[in-house]
Amino acid sequence: MTAETPPASPTADRPPTPPPPAGTGPLAALDRYFSLTARGSTWSREIRGGFATFFTMAYIVVLNPLIVGTAPDETGAVLGIPAVAAVTALVAGVMTIAMGVVGRYPFALATGLGLNAFVATSLASQMTWADAMGLVVLEGLIITVLVVTGFRTAVFHAIPAQLKTAIGVGIGLFIALIGLVDAGFVRRMPDAAGTTVPVQLGSGGTLSGWPVLVFAVGVLLLAVLLVRKVPGAILLGIAATTALAVVVEATAGPGPTFGADGSVNPSGWSLVVPELPDRIVDTPDFGLLGEFSLLGSFERVGAVAALLFVFTLLLADFFDTMGTVVGVGAEAGLLDKEGRLPGIGPVLFVDSLAAVAGGAASTSSNTTYIESAAGVGEGARTGIASVVTGVLFLLATLFTPLVSVVPSEAAGAALVVVGFLMLTQITAIDFRDYGIAIPAFLTMVVMPFTYSVTNGIGAGLVSYVVIRVCQGRARTIHPLLWIVAALFLAYFAIVPLEDLLGVD
Repeated sequence: MTAETPPASPTADRPPTPPPPAGTGPLAALDRYFSLTARGSTWSREIRGGFATFFTMAYIVVLNPLIVGTAPDETGAVLGIPAVAAVTALVAGVMTIAMGVVGRYPFALATGLGLNAFVATSLASQMTWADAMGLVVLEGLIITVLVVTGFRTAVFHAIPAQLKTAIGVGIGLFIALIGLVDAGFVRRMPDAAGTTVPVQLGSGGTLSGWPVLVFAVGVLLLAVLLVRKVPGAILLGIAATTALAVVVEATAGPGPTFGADGSVNPSGWSLVVPELPDRIVDTPDFGLLGEFSLLGSFERVGAVAALLFVFTLLLADFFDTMGTVVGVGAEAGLLDKEGRLPGIGPVLFVDSLAAVAGGAASTSSNTTYIESAAGVGEGARTGIASVVTGVLFLLATLFTPLVSVVPSEAAGAALVVVGFLMLTQITAIDFRDYGIAIPAFLTMVVMPFTYSVTNGIGAGLVSYVVIRVCQGRARTIHPLLWIVAALFLAYFAIVPLEDLLGVD
């Protein structure tokens, strides 16, 4: 973290809040509206933070079309990569700007990974794409109602402060693992007899190939820049690593991991080949806007199956955002002494509308991104950074070829370092109290090991309720946590429930 960055821990002592700037000019008015000076930030930090968040998230403009745009629905129809890429960038840009202006926090939104795969493989395979996206819209509308009624905020406040800290630490471990996997430093073990090891170092247990070397150099470069307290360390690290990757591809030519002919090159670039594009600007195709059927799925698969699908989407979306807000907010030092984010209502409202917008535009549900921590690592503390990120996403609808230059190896290096920064919150957890320490531990480890923020939160909350009851301290459990724990039990047992109800 740079010397300019305020303390990360929500329990750390903070300097007195400076008074807002005097004056009636537009900059002074914006400063007061976004609490720029009050949160100890500056315009330069916000702009750098906005750029850093964008470059760590830009991969979604390339990755989401590969997941959503290529999967056939029940009729065999596909949405297409160019169209999905355009609406992915468009919705991310519009909703991130809305988060900045309305929520006033440095959180960015885009299509949720995991949820998009669920929509593509579990929903679209049983119905049309319009029906599947209608379920996403319906789920977003339900979450919006929960926000308006105050239920979602109440659940947020009901979670113990130390479990919220554990959520932040777990997200730090999770995004570090994402960075390591996306860069090919850590890889899934291929199915082979005689081994139960799920992951391994590089390809075949060794590090090989230029892309992995670029990633390693990027991590070390970012670490040095942070230790030297260089302003803009994360953004500079991404830019420098990307430049190195372009040079390596031009000279050594490792190429992509998966060739157009179906060949596999374990020493290639994970997702994006860092080459200077033939053209910089491309005309976006927004033809997917509005292509959804709100209730078509109920006729296609039946009411029970459709409601179970909505429940799965709802619970994942509900708690993914909660975990991200807690983790990134804690890293930015924006939480109060109870681990709450002041003014969280507008943040959750925009996030819920993003789910609706994602379904309405056929990108899948949009949610708040844990990569927002990259901008926070650059010193971003206000919605100004989100506005910057959002504008860059809107530009990406035209400059998709240019956005695709940044490889996963460069973005992954930043995620690993940001993961370390978020891990430092762990000192706020009292590990002498096993009643909170064990649920906190489960929260932290289940997230990266299952590749899901929601699973980690569920494991932590269910175990917290069970342990407190066994300790004879059931009265200390917030009433809402009983409901949430029961919902998570249903979530974890969704397959047996489907079998019991006769859902295919």
